[in-house]
Amino acid sequence: MTEQTSIRNKVIVITGGARGIGFATATALHNLGAKVAIGDVDEAKVKEAGTALGLDVYSKLDVTDPESFSSFLDDVERQLGPLDVLINNAGIMPAGKVIDEPDAVTRRILDINVYGVVLGSKLAAQRMAPRGRGHIINIASLAGETPTPGLATYCASKYAVLGFTDSARIEYRDTGVHFSSVLPTFTNTELIAGTSGAKILKNAEPEDIANAIVGLIAKPARRVAVTRAAGILVASMKFMPKSAGEFITRKLGMEHVFLDDIDSAARKAYEDRARGIES
Repeated sequence: MTEQTSIRNKVIVITGGARGIGFATATALHNLGAKVAIGDVDEAKVKEAGTALGLDVYSKLDVTDPESFSSFLDDVERQLGPLDVLINNAGIMPAGKVIDEPDAVTRRILDINVYGVVLGSKLAAQRMAPRGRGHIINIASLAGETPTPGLATYCASKYAVLGFTDSARIEYRDTGVHFSSVLPTFTNTELIAGTSGAKILKNAEPEDIANAIVGLIAKPARRVAVTRAAGILVASMKFMPKSAGEFITRKLGMEHVFLDDIDSAARKAYEDRARGIES
């Protein structure tokens, strides 16, 4: 069965679908004939994205609000049919030192990146389990396996997503409902605005992550890392002494990427939006 055959006419919801990885994924799946719906907290941007793709369902979605999420899924199923795939993509990545992070920002990261994923997964699984089919794909990060200075709370949130997804995957192993994690490396979206990335390793493009998600839908698996090279490096570090792993991350420049080496002016627009600061 080809990817296009396996994806055509599937009802697929993508959170955070107005930009970056979410929009690239919506584009790829729509082009393969899926019935795609996107939600995003940015109402103007999601309307722009949905219109550009010619989608039937797109609207404002707050993944931290159970009523918003449930109503959105109700609308999708009413207009497109039973939900086949949920891609929990919405997430934020404010950077900075732990002691400088306001409590409101800490809670915002955890609310969106962790609670939003757990909430969406539950609401989707409640619909999928009785039907005996479905797939929940949670966008984590290689930062969920790699401690990164300047991203302590973000890393914590992605570690949590991986733990949650693996546990749910085992819990629903024999029900026909699949759970998968996607672990992107540095990806050329607004999340890394004003940063230089890791030395040596090539950044991913949003389309690279989208292609990995397409592959997961066609053939469910536990996890996929993008890029492959970054995934292999991170996986290999698990078998090294901690000191060796930290030496490698220093050589990659990771101790400074989100602290000393940031272009604050280039990053300001993203940071303000991620932190909920009105422009």
